Amino acid sequence: MLPSANWILGLGLLSAASVVRSAELSGHAQTLFDQSMMIQDEIYDPEVSYLRYFYFPLAAGPHETRSTVWHSIGLLQRNQGNDLFEAVKILENVIGDQEKDTSLQWYGDYTVYPEQPTVGTPAYAPVIYNSWDPNWRGFIGTALIVIYEEFGSLLPPNVQDLILESLYNNTVGDSYRVGGVDGDNLYPAYSNAWLMRTVATSWTGRKLNDSNMTTSGDVYAQEFLNLFDINGTLPEFNGPTYAGVSLYALTIAAKYLSSTSSVIGQNAERVIQDIWEYESLLWNPNLRNFAGPWDRSYGYDMNNYVAIMAEWIWSLVGKEKVWHYSSPIGTMTHADDFEIAPVIAVLSEFHKTLLPNSILHRLRSFIGEHTYTGQTYAPPADYEPRNISTWLSANLTIGTDSFNQSVVGGYSEDSTSFSPSVVQWLRPGGSIGYFNLYPTETALQASVSPYALNLTYPLGNETSTFTFVLASNPLGAKRDIFGLEDVDGLNIEVVGGSANPVPEVSFCGLVGGTCDIVQ
Repeated sequence: MLPSANWILGLGLLSAASVVRSAELSGHAQTLFDQSMMIQDEIYDPEVSYLRYFYFPLAAGPHETRSTVWHSIGLLQRNQGNDLFEAVKILENVIGDQEKDTSLQWYGDYTVYPEQPTVGTPAYAPVIYNSWDPNWRGFIGTALIVIYEEFGSLLPPNVQDLILESLYNNTVGDSYRVGGVDGDNLYPAYSNAWLMRTVATSWTGRKLNDSNMTTSGDVYAQEFLNLFDINGTLPEFNGPTYAGVSLYALTIAAKYLSSTSSVIGQNAERVIQDIWEYESLLWNPNLRNFAGPWDRSYGYDMNNYVAIMAEWIWSLVGKEKVWHYSSPIGTMTHADDFEIAPVIAVLSEFHKTLLPNSILHRLRSFIGEHTYTGQTYAPPADYEPRNISTWLSANLTIGTDSFNQSVVGGYSEDSTSFSPSVVQWLRPGGSIGYFNLYPTETALQASVSPYALNLTYPLGNETSTFTFVLASNPLGAKRDIFGLEDVDGLNIEVVGGSANPVPEVSFCGLVGGTCDIVQ
């Protein structure tokens, strides 16, 4: 922790041909599909037709709802043996548990896990993003659209009707969401959740010939576009997980709504291309990571946690371009996000047709040293647009943004996921090192140049601290880090500023240490 308000760093260096399926998958998409289904088949419980809760230490025994719906898409795509039968049971169970009371804030939502008590009973108070999650309407609703569009002909008529009924309830319930009301944070800047609601509302309104829904979907879409088109970037900028969800929702719109008058359908393709244009410039294939900054992340090295953007890249250009380690995916942080992989695989062939070769080339091979500059804007947290500046070289990337915000931790109000200044480098053994600013202030002025990062707290004072999250050294390197000189693979030098150049070092350990684990 470095007191004062300015720090400047110098940095050196399926198989049977007769099976009816949604789409013929490319080799890359097929390996993504197969590896995810292999994990899901092992944790699927046919006794109750749910996946067991995966990658949550306290969930020994319970099952999980959202991932089970994703699994049903995998079953329908594979369509072998009892797959269709199991998929139908899943849909009947999940839709049967949907909330039907229109007076409740969580109307149209689905259980987080089927063993939970009824939300709103004395033993299970309604706590948004806890006992109930409004985003489950978006995730499950959009998945039901994929099921209906791709596999509807496989399903019994009564199950097709159940899906449409569920989507109606889902869409009406999602209309209850208003940013700043009843604890909800859904504004257009919450890109992935806003886009899922937009797409589900637009598709359902047109399918059911409901003009209120159709109009609402178009209004949602225009509000998103008004914000996106300011800078051509997602307000939820460069999130390795949630940019992937936004692309998922937009792909559904581009595939199933582009032939309609839907506002999101008419604009989805060009928004997808704009997102990939800047994301591909921030991707470093040598490090298998997106350079920072990241608005929301679940880790600091994508080789060690599952990000949905990695699944898109796998489906487009291959697994070897995404993960360096041979460790089983189930050992990675946030491994449960690999359960959406069958859905990504099914959509990936169409998605790829929307991308120019220049983007695919950047995903495959590092294009050489370059700098990305841009802006993004996420009100109401941002008082003004944030300025993004990222420098990428073959083995070192430095990215930052300047911001002036209403709350510490950005739009999500979470300092553990908001990473406004990120340094990553390739260490001698091939692993990735990282050095990232942990937000403790509401304003930052920052700039990047080759091998240098300049950080200033414009509202800082003598009590302000620069706090960084630093990767532990790899096995074989120094075990203990007493100062910047002990960091493996990178020379770090304080070359100016008013901060104390000697850091206080804490270790956030699995078992012991002087601070709690961060990601």
